[in-house]
Amino acid sequence: MAKKTVATLQTASKRLSKAIKMVKSPKSGAYTFVESVMAPELVEEFLKKK
Repeated sequence: MAKKTVATLQTASKRLSKAIKMVKSPKSGAYTFVESVMAPELVEEFLKKK
């Protein structure tokens, strides 16, 4: 049960994407959100990684 959101950010020099994924905590079982700003090519790799 993973939720993923990808937003595109554009600046004058680079094109970046902000990816947000929901990760379940092994300790408490609660879900947390992990977000990162990266190049668009790296988004799929980020979402696949646990």
